[in-house]
Parts: sequence; C-alpha cells; structure tokens
Amino acid sequence: MSESQPDNPLELSDPYRQLVHSAQDYAIFLLDREGRIVSWNRGAELLKGYAAGEIIGRHFSVFYPPEALERRWPQRELKMAQESGRLEDEGWRVRKDGSRFWADVVITALHDESGALRGFSKITRDLTERRRQEETLRQSEERFRVLVEGARDSAMFMLDPDGRVTSWNAGAERIKGYKAQEIQGRHVSLFYPQEAIDKKWPEQELALAREHGRFEDEALRVRKDRTTFWASVVVTPLYDQEGILTGYANVTRDLTDLKRVESLEKAERQTSEFLATLAHELRNPLAPINNALHLLALRPAADSTEKWVREVLHRQTGQITRLIDDLLDVSRITRSAVVLDKQLLDVRGVVRAAVDGSMQWMQARRHAVSIDLAQGEALTVLADEKRLTQVLQNLLHNAARYTPEGGQVAVSARREDGDVVIAVKDNGVGMDADLLRSAFDMFKHGRRHAQLRPQGGLGLGLTLVQRLVRLHGGTVLAHSAGADRGSEFVIRLPCADAVPAGAPAQPRPPSTPRRVLVIDDNGDAAHALRMLLENDGHDVRVAHDGVAGLALAREYRPEYLLLDIGLPRLSGYDIATSVRGDPLLKDTTIVAITGYGQVHDRARTAAVGFDHHLTKPVEFSALQELFRAKA
Repeated sequence: MSESQPDNPLELSDPYRQLVHSAQDYAIFLLDREGRIVSWNRGAELLKGYAAGEIIGRHFSVFYPPEALERRWPQRELKMAQESGRLEDEGWRVRKDGSRFWADVVITALHDESGALRGFSKITRDLTERRRQEETLRQSEERFRVLVEGARDSAMFMLDPDGRVTSWNAGAERIKGYKAQEIQGRHVSLFYPQEAIDKKWPEQELALAREHGRFEDEALRVRKDRTTFWASVVVTPLYDQEGILTGYANVTRDLTDLKRVESLEKAERQTSEFLATLAHELRNPLAPINNALHLLALRPAADSTEKWVREVLHRQTGQITRLIDDLLDVSRITRSAVVLDKQLLDVRGVVRAAVDGSMQWMQARRHAVSIDLAQGEALTVLADEKRLTQVLQNLLHNAARYTPEGGQVAVSARREDGDVVIAVKDNGVGMDADLLRSAFDMFKHGRRHAQLRPQGGLGLGLTLVQRLVRLHGGTVLAHSAGADRGSEFVIRLPCADAVPAGAPAQPRPPSTPRRVLVIDDNGDAAHALRMLLENDGHDVRVAHDGVAGLALAREYRPEYLLLDIGLPRLSGYDIATSVRGDPLLKDTTIVAITGYGQVHDRARTAAVGFDHHLTKPVEFSALQELFRAKA
C-alpha cells in the first residue's frame, strides 16, 4: 500500500503498518469489498503458509475447507460483518499445505467518513492447541461420567497404600458378596485364588500400577462364598499434590456372562466352519457321480438291472445332496444369513414344479398323487421361488417317507381370507399329540416310525419348512387325527398383487457352442463335466492345477472359465484375480464350481471377480442356462 494514494480507504499510516506487519501471533490482513486480500502481515504468513506475493489479490475463501465453501460461509461472514459491523467466529481453516487448524476469526467492516463500505479487516488466531486441550478435558469428563453411570455393573472401591479396602460401592457388594462393614480394612488379596496369593500376585499388581500409572488384567477372582468368576480388573494409583501415594482405585467387572457368550459364539463359528468343510468334502465326490449319472442318462440302459442301478444311484445321490443342503440351510437360517429373492409368483406354477420334482419319491413307494389348484382366482404371493419350491418339496418328501407303500398324497392350493393356503395331506402314519407339538423342532423324529424311514434323515426338513415360511411372513401348521390316521401340513402366505395373466412363455434360445475351460483338481469331476459339455456341443479344455490352468486360460482365451476354488499351486481366487487383470481375458465369464456355498463364500468370489457361483454337485441345466444367457 503506497503513501502516494492517500485516498485509499484501506491504507494505514506508517506506524500502524509497521505494528501490524510485525505482529507474529495473529494473522492480520485487509479485504476489499468483494473479499479479495489487499494486505498481508508476518503473522498471516507464519499461520497460513502463504507469502504476500502468493496471496494478495486472491479471495479469502481459499482459507476455508470444502464443507464451508459448499454452504458459502465466507460470503455469509462478510454479509453478517457488513450488517452488524463486526463478526466473531470459530471454525476450521486451511493452510497452504492443506492442513487444518482451529481458528478464532474477527472480521470488522470498514467504512469511510460518509459511511460507505470500503472493505474489511480480518484478524485470525490459531486455537488448535486450546481446542485439543478442551477436547482432552471433555473426553476425560466423559470417561468419568461413563464410569460413574456404570457403577451399578462394576465393583468400584478404594484401597489404602498397603492394599486394604477403604471404600465399597453397591456394585462391589453385588459382584463380590461382601457388605461394606464386612470388607473395609481387609486386604485386597482376599479376592484372589490361593495360587495367585502364593505367587504374591496382589502385591505385584499394585507395584505394576505404581510403575506404569495403571494396571489392567483379566483373571479369576473369588467371591465371599468362595466361588470364582472371570473378572476384568483396572487398578489406578492415586497421588496427592506433593506426589505422595495415597492409595489405589480398583474397578472390577464380572465377565462371566461375556465369557459364556464368547464361548458359545466360538462354538457356533467352529460348527459353521465344520459344516462348511464337511459340505465341501461331501460335495466334491458327489460332483463327478452326479455328472456321470447325467452321462449315463444320455444312453439307454442295457437291461433292467442296469436301469435299476441307475435309478438307485440317482435317488441316493439326490438324498445325500438334500441332507447336505438341509444341514447348511438350517445353519444359515439360524445365523440370519439367508437372503430371499422375492418376486410375484403364481403359487400354481410353484406347486406343479414341486410335485414334478418329487415324483421320484412318490413312484419309489408307489403313492398316488393328486393336485387340486383353485382356478378363476388369483393365487399370487411375493416369494422366493427357489425357497418356496424347497418348502413344498420338503413337505412332499416327508409325506412320501411317512406313508406306507401304495398310499395317497394330496396337494391343494386355494385363496382364503386374504391368504394363499397350500396344503399337503397324506394317509400315512399320522402323529400323536406329543409329536404334533414338536413336529417342527430340529432333529426330531417320530421314534415309532423309524421303520418307515429307509433312507434315514436328520430331522431337519420340517424345521426348514417352518423357518423359511416365517421368512416369507407366513405360517405353517401340522394337523393329524392321531397315529395311523394321516397328516396334513397347511401353509398360509399373504396374497400379493396378481401376476399379469396371459403373458406368453418365452422360448429358450438354442444352445450356442462355447469355448470352455474347466480347472478342477478332482480328475473324475473334471472329466465327467468335460464329457457332458462336449456332448452338448461345446469346445472344452481341462486343467488340474492352478498354475497350469492360468497358463491355459491365457493361451486358449475361453468364453467361460469353470473354476474350482481349492486348487493346488494357485487357488481359484488367485486365478480369478489374474484373469480380471488381463485385458485379453476381459470378456471371459468366470463361474465358481465349488463345494463352498455359504454367504461369505459367495461374497468372496464376487469380490475377486467371479461372475457366478455354483455349488457342487452342479445341475447341468444350470450351466446350460448360463451359456444361453450370454449374448
């Protein structure tokens, strides 16, 4: 600012200019009417990091963080300063290097003798350290408040310098069993097991607290009745103003329930991990067996014996698969890990599909099956088609097993009082009152009917039915007039808006030959899948370990990569990551073919770039649908 411009309303006389410029604890600068910087002192340079030549002429909003700029706070500050003559504010500001500091800001409007606005003066102080101290104090007070409020659940008491009890709260009485008059003056070692006392651990804890300013531990402690409990203990030494030790504060929490919950959670995790591993190990041999059965089905049986063998293998393979799936499904539902894909469905189609899929069980026991589906009224529900089909098949399977050979099974669906009602009725062994009460309990069987379960079972089918129906917002009830008088299971689901009627079924597009690479270390599974795919017209290559498979993928450039997860030398996850990072393989569809099928397994495959996740044993029709879906 030049002295040759005396009419400049923002100009300062030399003594004031020198005073302002030399101030280092405050950023002091002037703004024009629009907020552009017209002067810059030493304190501003130190605080904000800009030299005068870098900042003069720029708008002062450069010092504000993005969130303040979004709400136009710099402009509002100038407006309020103009209206009120002065504005004081505290908030975050930004230095040249992008770091933030907490600032105290004073903006003063400057007017000439006629009262016209000429600009603004701005004084900024760095209060970051003061704010940090205030926040530290606030956090300390908050911790103290939480501690006091939690005293009902904690034993809080004081010790003298020798470790004798001098105060006792209600939480201490509840947790340890002593009343205040019983315990005051007694040594803290009273709360320790004998082996800890023998090691002089109580005295060592006090010494460690003095040495480190605090001691924290989790260990067994002893109540008045000599029972033990798992405790969290914090010991803090207390000093007077001269630094002399005056005693200790002891806060003890009873962790018995927490440890019990942790133990249960650990057992549940171990059970889930075991089930997942078991399912994987069982599904791996099922995959080649299932594919081999598909291949056999493509050729006529040589004689009646071979036909019978094929049917037995098909039934028993399906039964093992059902047992594995039921076991895992119950685990998923128990952990709330089942996500339903709900759509508007006409129940009639679901019932027909479920009956068709259950005919093998009915025919094996020579049951007659009848279907009664109400016509002329909407039987529409909002449901997961796959899960609803699973519910009905479980009920049909149950009816087939508990009905003597040559029995009758009836399936019906109707609308009643705003619900869609589906019933599965048989003339089988029935249920007495005790069995009716526990029909949907896990691992429950009617013991008197064991002879009617030639295929065995885990007692999970009806548990699954009940829990899946509940997930759909419905109910399922079991009815029976007694032993040997048949059973009926009735499902009620809320009606939904009708599915548009008369929509023509979309024809399946013809199968297009694809280039397919199968990577699976199970030779039988890979070979059987290859034969199925080649029989369907596809060009197939096979690899049995990760390194060879990745090399073949880069050479062959398949349209579809059918990839096992647990591979030697290089895992399926690593292969998928490499494929996704290779521009030459950007159009390859990666399909997990694995025995691991839980929610977290699917999430992990999706995260590394798999397009689809199919669980062994894979239905060949599912692969055919994937191949048709790709344009």
